Amino acid sequence: MASGASENSSQKAFGAEIPDFLDTLLQDFPAPLSPESPLPWKAPGTALSQEEVEGELAELAMGFLSSRNAPSQLAASLTHEAISQLLQTNLSEFKKLPKQEEEDEEEKAPVTLLDAKGLAWSFFNQLWQVCSHWQKQVPLTAQTPQRQWLVSIHAIRNTRRKMEDRHVSLPTFNHLFGLSDSVDRAYFAVFDGHGGVDAARYAAVHMHVNAAHHPELSTDPTGALKEAFRRTDEMFLCKAKRERLQSGTTGVCTLIAGTTLHIAWLGDSQVILVQQGQVVKLMEPHKPERQDEKARIEALGGFVSLMDCWRVNGTLAVSRAIGDIFQKPYVSGEADAASRELTGAEDYLLLACDGFFDVVSHQEVTSLVHSHLVKQKGSGFHVAEELVAEARERGSHDNITVMVVFFRDPKELLEGGAQGAGDVQTEVRCQDLSSGLSELETKPSQ
Repeated sequence: MASGASENSSQKAFGAEIPDFLDTLLQDFPAPLSPESPLPWKAPGTALSQEEVEGELAELAMGFLSSRNAPSQLAASLTHEAISQLLQTNLSEFKKLPKQEEEDEEEKAPVTLLDAKGLAWSFFNQLWQVCSHWQKQVPLTAQTPQRQWLVSIHAIRNTRRKMEDRHVSLPTFNHLFGLSDSVDRAYFAVFDGHGGVDAARYAAVHMHVNAAHHPELSTDPTGALKEAFRRTDEMFLCKAKRERLQSGTTGVCTLIAGTTLHIAWLGDSQVILVQQGQVVKLMEPHKPERQDEKARIEALGGFVSLMDCWRVNGTLAVSRAIGDIFQKPYVSGEADAASRELTGAEDYLLLACDGFFDVVSHQEVTSLVHSHLVKQKGSGFHVAEELVAEARERGSHDNITVMVVFFRDPKELLEGGAQGAGDVQTEVRCQDLSSGLSELETKPSQ
């Protein structure tokens, strides 16, 4: 589907979708919200720090627009424009007075908190204004063509009481952050929470924002991802202290920038690359039993012990994670990262949590995917669902999340064809959101 005719047809179809979507939205919301009007989305908690505003509002807008079937590129562009305009205004009217106990606490840099509900209300009206303006004329930047991806995602709670995984599929990375250079970017991530979902959700909302705003994103994307992990951990620990949260999350994220793959990870969530039917190992997960991790923890005064599995200080089965405020610094928030040039021989990436990789080895992935593609005559849309089912059948009781990102049309994988990196244009069949639909895609165990 890389022919010029297909691309032109796709562009024309996309251009026709935009006015139809905007017309329908403005028919349903003919005027900005009044202070008495109910919000069309749920406010993100009660209070936000200044640095949390962009991520949380982007999550609201992308989820809302996607629920109304907005073209993903348009949703990202509208969200970016509305947030940019809101952040240029004076947000002091939303400032919340600190509680007494917060005033009494000594902090190096006191955090200014903003009223989340008031911000959510004001932001919807800002988004409405942008939609109203764009109904007359959509900027060319919102219509810039982007590489399209086939991404298969499936997540289940399984036998656990709660679903604590979150994931992110963001092919519209450049549109969401207003990046106008010549490098196509797509971001994909899986976060595996423990002790509650707060840390995983937080990482799914803020990691890519922190990466996008890193000053060296264009020159050192791998470093930007590492720093985004560190900054997200730092931000969540502040929130955890304010709100008395104890959860944590492992995570693995990938940023495909042009013809280079960049990855970063904390803990035991993993990503593998399959190239010409062979698994390429990209990373080494952080586990307490790793000799270097054990040595690091012991040097800090902690310990690693074998119980039902290897655990840090007799509690956590991971040695690095975002959050886990009471296990810092033994459970580190410093990520590892790597990069790899793409040659055009790549088949797909697979990102998953330990609920999958604990029961399915890297080498088994290729045969499972190939078997599915044969049965489905080259359709890869439901491959993640089959992989999750396989892990469950093998005895995994954990939450399971699997994401498969195809570099080439799955039909080519059966035919043994090859195609250059960046040339493939496959139908988008993924949730092009920061993370707004991760809960909707989560399915309880049957």
